[in-house]
Amino acid sequence: MAQTSHGVGGLTYDAKKRAWPAEFNVFLALVILVVIFELIGRVFLGDSFLFNTRENATGIFNEARLQIIILQVSIVGIIAIGVTQVIISGGIDLSSGSIVGATAMIAMSFAQVATVNGNPNPKAMFLAQGWTDLPVIVPLLVAIGCGLLAGLVNGALIAYTRIPPFIATLGMMVTARGIAKWWSKGQPISFPTDSFAAIGKGLMPVVIFISLAILFQLILSYTRYGKHCYAVGSNEDAARMSGIKIANHKVLVYVIAGILASLAAVVLSSKNLTAQAGMGVMYELDAIAMAVIGGVSLSGGRGSIIGTVIGSLIFGVIISGFTFLRLDAYYQEMVKGVIIVGAVVLDQWRQRRRAIGA
Repeated sequence: MAQTSHGVGGLTYDAKKRAWPAEFNVFLALVILVVIFELIGRVFLGDSFLFNTRENATGIFNEARLQIIILQVSIVGIIAIGVTQVIISGGIDLSSGSIVGATAMIAMSFAQVATVNGNPNPKAMFLAQGWTDLPVIVPLLVAIGCGLLAGLVNGALIAYTRIPPFIATLGMMVTARGIAKWWSKGQPISFPTDSFAAIGKGLMPVVIFISLAILFQLILSYTRYGKHCYAVGSNEDAARMSGIKIANHKVLVYVIAGILASLAAVVLSSKNLTAQAGMGVMYELDAIAMAVIGGVSLSGGRGSIIGTVIGSLIFGVIISGFTFLRLDAYYQEMVKGVIIVGAVVLDQWRQRRRAIGA
């Protein structure tokens, strides 16, 4: 005899389980992680991870630590928003970190001041041409152009030559890193204008990250573009038969991912007040890990920006927690590697469970 699931009000337990938001499990993991660091701190260090323990503290929570957590993930989080859309559409992007490096170098060279302490700026690339002290919109447009071009190349290669996304974006990763090193012959580019420096000042990276996350969550949820992302990622052949222009959609997804990577470059170089060719190394893997931890399926068709934001917070809590426990930086790198592999294993496990449940 077939077994049936019982429930209340005509809704079975299975149906209620399916209706449970996937992001809740990710948020629960975040809470558990915070509790673990709090307990370890209390037992072994006599200190609190989350709360203020100083006698002269004015607030309950350790606001400085909370700000550090969100600040250190906000820039990679901007990249992860674009990577999330790529993965949902059934692709992958390994070039975003290198796009950050190349864009930071190029954009910063258009954001430099003419003089430093009354003397000509020694690092101004375009001092002879008079392209200094430009309005902030100029380096912003240059950055967006860099990201758009890189995304356009990625998308066109994948959509029209049928090169696997892994290979196409790997090629862009190497090329963009080479451009970053070539642009100023490996020399850092510094001394930006005040208006450019203001972009990454204080909590502005967090504001930009959250604003973009809200915008693209709404886009994925309520626009034709968002529905096409899920449709293409779930079943490309079915999406093609339903009239979706697959090639155009893929190009658009990679263009958006490229532009978001370039915006992350602007925020990063503005925050650091300098641009270096090595910026953005490994950012692409961190962004992919944030998305997968947040519930985005590497098989495509599933995930959300909300989940990716929570996944980025998990990343930030782990890094901040290790610093709180006074563990050396190389342990953090080891754990990040384990997290990246673990995120992929977790995704495969979720896929198998869905297949068995189907």
